Amino acid sequence: MRTLRTARSAAARLPKPHRGTGKTEAPETPEAPANPEAPSDRTGAVGDGKRWWAPLRPRYPRPNRTGWRRWVPSLRQTLLLCTWSVLALIALVGWAYARTAIPTDLNAYATQQDNVYYWADGTEMARVGPVDRQAMPLDRIPTAVQSAVLAAENASFYSDHGVSPRGITRAVANMATGGQTQGGSTITQQYVKNVYLDQDQTISRKISEIFIAIKLDRKMSKKQILDGYLNTSWFGRGAYGVQRAAKAYYGEDVSQLNPSQAAFLAALLKGAGQFDPSVSAANHHRAVARWNWVLDRMVKTGKLSAAQRATYTKFPEPIAPPKPAGLSGQTGYLVDTARAYVSAHSGISDQRFDLGGYQIYTTFQKPKVDALAAAVKQQISRLRPKDRPADRNVRVGAASVATDGRILALYGGPDYVKQGFDDADIAIVPAGTTYAPFVYAAALRDGVVRTRDAPRARVDPQSRYDGDNKVPIQTPEGPYWSRDGKVVKTANADGRSYGKIPLGEAVAKGVNGPITQLGVDVGLNQVRQASIDAGLLPDSGFAEQVPSFSLGTSTPSPIRMADGYATFAAGGTHTDPYSVLRITRDGAAVPLQKPTVTHPFTPKVAGEVDDALRDAVDTGAAHAVAKAGPGLAGLPGTAQDNTSASFVGYDAEMATAVTLFRIDPKTQQLQPLTGIGGRSVKKPGSDAPTDIWAHYAEATLPPGGSESATRTPVGPDAARKATTW
Repeated sequence: MRTLRTARSAAARLPKPHRGTGKTEAPETPEAPANPEAPSDRTGAVGDGKRWWAPLRPRYPRPNRTGWRRWVPSLRQTLLLCTWSVLALIALVGWAYARTAIPTDLNAYATQQDNVYYWADGTEMARVGPVDRQAMPLDRIPTAVQSAVLAAENASFYSDHGVSPRGITRAVANMATGGQTQGGSTITQQYVKNVYLDQDQTISRKISEIFIAIKLDRKMSKKQILDGYLNTSWFGRGAYGVQRAAKAYYGEDVSQLNPSQAAFLAALLKGAGQFDPSVSAANHHRAVARWNWVLDRMVKTGKLSAAQRATYTKFPEPIAPPKPAGLSGQTGYLVDTARAYVSAHSGISDQRFDLGGYQIYTTFQKPKVDALAAAVKQQISRLRPKDRPADRNVRVGAASVATDGRILALYGGPDYVKQGFDDADIAIVPAGTTYAPFVYAAALRDGVVRTRDAPRARVDPQSRYDGDNKVPIQTPEGPYWSRDGKVVKTANADGRSYGKIPLGEAVAKGVNGPITQLGVDVGLNQVRQASIDAGLLPDSGFAEQVPSFSLGTSTPSPIRMADGYATFAAGGTHTDPYSVLRITRDGAAVPLQKPTVTHPFTPKVAGEVDDALRDAVDTGAAHAVAKAGPGLAGLPGTAQDNTSASFVGYDAEMATAVTLFRIDPKTQQLQPLTGIGGRSVKKPGSDAPTDIWAHYAEATLPPGGSESATRTPVGPDAARKATTW
C-alpha cells in the first residue's frame, strides 16, 4: 500500500497532457532573479528605467478588481484628486486676482446723456435727462440715513473685507441653478458695480466685482467707500445719490430726514422700480412692507432703539414725482407710454435707462397727435364749468391704433405737467354700447345655445332676434332672474320697439335687447374671451358676468378699445399695440421684442362685423360721423349708469377710441353725465365723443376719404358693391 501511494504521488507531479493533443505541459517553476539584491520593478528606482514618481501614479482602472469595481477610485486616489483640484483652483483664483486691476475710468454713471425720443418721421420729439445727482459729503449725511442703509444692505460693512463669503456662496448657488448672479453683494461690491462696471448679470462681471471689491477695500477706507456708495446709488425717479433722492421723494435736504424717511430711502436700494409707491398700489404695498422691515433691522443691529421704533408706525408718504421740463401738452403722455413699452419689451433696466444715451424711435405721428388734441380742445371749450355744475370735472381720453398695432396718436389730458394721469390708458371708464361688436363677433365665431343640451348653432347677420323694448332675457332653463327676484329685461336706448330684427341691423342701430340676449346665448365667457382675442387685456376691468355685461359694463382703456376695433379693420388679424419702432445706443441697435400677431377671427367673421359697423355710419347709430368722409365704420356708446360716453370707429389706416367722463377729484368716483353741455336731463350720454371723432377724422383722412384699400364683401352682404376701408 505504501508503495502504491508513493507511485501515485510521483505520478501527480508528472506533466499533464493537453486534452485532445497528447502533448504534455511543463510544470511551473518560479524563476529566480538574476541579481537577488537588485530592487524590484515596484521600487521605482531610476536604474531600471522607472521614474521616481511612479509610486504616486494612480493605478486606474484599479487592478485586482472586477466589473464596475475596477472604476471606483480608492480613498487615496480620491484624496489626491481633491488635493490637486484645490491647488489648481487656488492657483487659478490667485492668477485671476493678480490680473484684475481697479479700473481707472468710471462707467456710464460719470458720462450719462439724455434719452432722445423721436416722432415716427424721425424728427426729435423730446429729450429727457441727464440724471439728477448731487454729491453730499459723508459727514453731512445724517447718522440715521447711514444706519438705515447699513441695516438694509450690509450690516457687517465695517468688519468685512469687501465681500461676503456667504453672499458669494449664494450667488454661486444661483448661477448653478440657472438663476441670476445678483444678490449677496456687500456695499463695497455694489459701489464697484455702480462706478466701475456695467449692470450685466454675468459670471465674468460678478468675478470682476468680487476681486475689485477686495482690492478696493484694501486701498480705500470704509468711510470713503460708504461716501461713494451713498452718492452713486440709484434711488429711482432719475435720482442718483441720497441727496437728490431726498429731494425727489420728500422735497428736503438729506440732512432734514428723520429715521422713518431714511428707512424708506434705504428700502429703495433693493429696486426703486418696485418700491416707488407712486407707481402702483402693488408698489405701495411692497414699499410699506420693506420700510417696516428696514426699521426692524435697525433695531436688530442696534442702530435704533425699540422705543424709537415704536414711534414710527405711519408710513412716510413721499411727494408726487416731479414732472420733467419740456414734457408739456401731450408730449409727456407720449414719452411715458414709450418709456413703459421700453421697460416691458426690452432688456434695459430702469437704472440703466436713466443713465441715458438711448435713442427711442416711436410710432407717434405728430400731425395726428396735434389734430386729436385740437378736436378735443374744440369740444371742451364749449363747456361752461363756472355756470353749469354738470360741466365740471370733465375729462377725455383718446387713442388711435393702426391696423398693424402702431399707436399713432394719444390724448391723455389737457397738459401732462398739470395732469399726470394718462386718460388714454385709464381703465376705470365703462365701454358702454361700443362693446357690442365683441358680442357680435363671439356669436358669429362660436355660435349660440338657446335650448338645454343642444349643440351650438350658427348665427349670421340675418339671424333675427326680438328687438322690442324691455323683452325678458331668456336662458336655456327659462327667464333670467336677478338677485332681487325679478325677471331681467333690457330697455332699448330710446325706448323704441323694433320687432324681429336681424342681428347685423341690431348692432348697426344700437338696439340693446338683441345684443343682451345674444350675449347670454353665446355665453358670457365666450364674449369675454372674444374681446380679449380682439385686443382687450385680461385685466381690463371686466365686470360681473350678468346679462348687462354685453352692454359694456367693463372698463377697458381707450388704447385697448381702439386696438380691438383695429382687429376688425384688419380682417380679423390682431397685433398687440406698440409705441416704439426701434432703439439705438451709440449707433448700435438695442434688441426689442416684436409685437405678437394672432388671427382670432376669420376674414368672414371680421367682414360681417365690419359690415354692421359701416351700416352704423351709413344709416345707423353712428350716422353723425358720416359727414367726415366715406369708408368709415364705428359705434357710439353710453354706459348703463350714464357715467361715460364714447365713440369707437376706424378708417382704412387706423381705429380711434374717444371716451368722455366726469370724475370727482377727491373720491376718484365717476359722476353722471346728466345735463353735461346743457344737454337735456332726459337724454343720457353726450355727443361730444362723436363730434371729437368726426372732427379728428376730417383732419386726418386723405383727400377723397378712406379709399386706400378695397375688400370683397362676404356673407349676406356679398351682393353689395365692393366698399372701401
